[in-house]
Amino acid sequence: MPDRSLKVVIAEDLALLREGLVGIVERGGHEVVAAVDNADALVTWVHNDPPDVVITDVRMPPGLSDEGLRAAARIREEHPQVGILVLSQYVADAYLTSLLEAPGPGGTGYLLKDRVGHVREFLDSIDRVADGGMAVDPEVVRQLLGRRRDDGPLAGLTAREREVLALMAEGLTNGTIAARLVVSEAAIRKHVGNIFAKLDLEQGTDRRVSAVLTYLRG
Repeated sequence: MPDRSLKVVIAEDLALLREGLVGIVERGGHEVVAAVDNADALVTWVHNDPPDVVITDVRMPPGLSDEGLRAAARIREEHPQVGILVLSQYVADAYLTSLLEAPGPGGTGYLLKDRVGHVREFLDSIDRVADGGMAVDPEVVRQLLGRRRDDGPLAGLTAREREVLALMAEGLTNGTIAARLVVSEAAIRKHVGNIFAKLDLEQGTDRRVSAVLTYLRG
C-alpha cells in the first residue's frame, strides 16, 4: 500500500480502458473520485473539487485530437498544484515538452498506454507526479534519444552522462539511477553536477527539470 491515499480523476473515452485504470488505481490504495469520458467533464470535476492527480488520455471527444492535452494545460493553469499524468498511444515530442514546460508545483508525466500494463511502474509514476516529480515513459526517452543531433546542446556530454540524463528523464532519483547502473550514489551526484555545468544551467532554477527539457528537445 502507498504511504498515503491520493484523490485521482481519470479521463479516458474507451470504457474498458477507463474501468481498467480505475481498478488499477484503486487496488494501488488510491481513491478515484471521478472517471469521465470527455475533456469538458474532466475540467468541470477538477474545477469543483481539485484532486491530487489527473490521469488523462491525449485524444478525447468530441474531436479526438488533443482535447485531453488542452484540458490538462487548462487544469495546470487554473490548479497548478494538481499533478498531471498524460497517456498516449504514441510518442509526440510537442505534447511532451509543452506538458513538462507548464508552470506550477504539480508534477507532470507522459506515459505510453502500454505502460499501464506494468502495474507497479504505473503506480510508481502516479506517486512521483503526486509528489511534484516527473515521469516519462522509458520508450519515449529511447525514441527521442534516437533522434538526437550530434551537434546539439548535449554534444559535450560523455556517454555515461547521457545515460544518466536519460534515466533522469524517466523521473528516477539519484539513488535509483545508482542502483540501475550499479555504481555509488556519490558517482551519480558527480555525473549530475557535470551535466548541469556542461549545459550551463543556473543555480536557483530547477536544474534537473531544465536538464531533462534540454535532453528531450535535443
